[in-house]
Amino acid sequence: MKRTHEEGDAVVGSGDRKRWEETTLRKTLERFPERKDAFPTQSGVEVGRLYTEADTPDTLADDLGFPGEYPFTRGVHPTMYRGRLWTMRQYAGFGTAAETNRRFRYLLDQGQTGLSVAFDLPTQMGYDADQAMAEGEVGRVGVSICSVEDMKTLFDGIPLDGVSTSMTINATAPFVMGMYLVAAEESGAAFADLRGTVQNDILKEYAARGTYAYPPRESVGFAMDLCAFCADEVPKWNTMSVSGYHIREAGSTAVQELAFTLADAVAYMEAARERGVDLETFASRLSFFFDAHNDLFEEVAKMRAARRMWARIVRERFGVDSSRAQMLRFHTQTAGCSLTAQQPEVNVVRVAIQALAAVLGGTQSLHTNSRDEALALPTEESARIALRTQQVLAEESGVTNVVDPLGGSYYVESLTAGIEREVEAELATIDGMGGATAAIEKGYYQKSIAKSAYSQQREIERGERVVVGVNRYEIEDAAAMETLSVDPSLREEKVAALATLRSGRDRAAVEEALAKLASDARGGVPTMPAIVDCARRRATLGEMSAAVESVFGRYRPTGGAW
Repeated sequence: MKRTHEEGDAVVGSGDRKRWEETTLRKTLERFPERKDAFPTQSGVEVGRLYTEADTPDTLADDLGFPGEYPFTRGVHPTMYRGRLWTMRQYAGFGTAAETNRRFRYLLDQGQTGLSVAFDLPTQMGYDADQAMAEGEVGRVGVSICSVEDMKTLFDGIPLDGVSTSMTINATAPFVMGMYLVAAEESGAAFADLRGTVQNDILKEYAARGTYAYPPRESVGFAMDLCAFCADEVPKWNTMSVSGYHIREAGSTAVQELAFTLADAVAYMEAARERGVDLETFASRLSFFFDAHNDLFEEVAKMRAARRMWARIVRERFGVDSSRAQMLRFHTQTAGCSLTAQQPEVNVVRVAIQALAAVLGGTQSLHTNSRDEALALPTEESARIALRTQQVLAEESGVTNVVDPLGGSYYVESLTAGIEREVEAELATIDGMGGATAAIEKGYYQKSIAKSAYSQQREIERGERVVVGVNRYEIEDAAAMETLSVDPSLREEKVAALATLRSGRDRAAVEEALAKLASDARGGVPTMPAIVDCARRRATLGEMSAAVESVFGRYRPTGGAW
């Protein structure tokens, strides 16, 4: 897929530019032709040879503004990293809560400034470790959390009112959040003092990631229960992180990543309005989550366009004038899908470039992937190298000394404006379908992402898109890298722990709490108070999920959605 950027090479500016092209440039091209006919970005946007003032938008002054002011193109804070560095989070979670707690403590000792929890698939989809659906997956791609006791072990020795915690959880986010709140409460921390983010972005699960549990419309309402509860009870908490990351990891372009993310955010804003949630409060606690891929300038432009577009959406579409609500604050993770099992040490270079793009793009927090993640969960050494990559950027590179250092670049400003135009067109298409939820139900997101992923893979197979170590610069007999493995006996340990938990609790009290949860879900009553009560009484995640499933049903995608 090749698209020509409108402000690209076709624009001829002053007479000086024409003179340069007809003399200096032509002589060079006659002797040394360019390496190829086209130089597209990773998303297929064709870029020009040279950008000048003539290529920048006529509205540049209005589009740029100043850092910390509408439309926030240049950053959400006036001083950006001159005042405070981004939060350095290393996504971690595997095996038991105790094992992950040890990794958390290690990373904090190494200078990490925020925690980011990865949960295993059973936890993400609403199953306890002793259920049949959990077999073979307990603790594999994240930590297994079934109860408040697991949550307390996960954060043992870590003051929850003194650290910012991010949790990548969606379908079961209300249950996990309820257990986190009770664990914090029992450690002596007040709800009002807790800081962090829960992803709670269910729409992208149907389009890109697959860890859904209940049907889309019911799930959006369930997510709003968490948002409304925390707005009153946990005011420092970001109750939703709208994720483009997983959309990009599934194979989308940068434009699709941004368009689908903003469309999902619009759907959540509309759901909050229908629910009677104050939009200024809701938008002020909304955050975003983007992928940082290999094309450095395209990624920077995407992040700058995201801030500008969201500020305008909040102001113009929803009529919210609060600067805080208009700020698009985002977490970034480097591109897991770019990592290669071949020559995994090269992944260190990829991650460094992607992390640089995130910082130049103005991220508020960052996770850097580890070199071995195409092979297994990261080892301690690999996680440390990934964290050190962030620390070198922060302390040695000099990129934190200036706010928006690429602002005003002819190329970056032109690319930013071009991405914005393409995203606006995509948003109009989605609006025409009835919004994000309807577009997902019709399979539009899924088909678009699949088409893009297929196109990119074909380019790799044909050698048109170079992946170092895979389709060019290969080596034979590469040395094996030591990787982390999860003990297969873990599930037996978890099953025994659950049996102990169930035998020691008040069974009647648990059943009463679960019945209240199902009743509230059936009656359209906000469910979070009942969920917190279930967690206090030691109901498990799987039991709470079953109670809600008895009302909403378990979602099964149909072939028509694709």
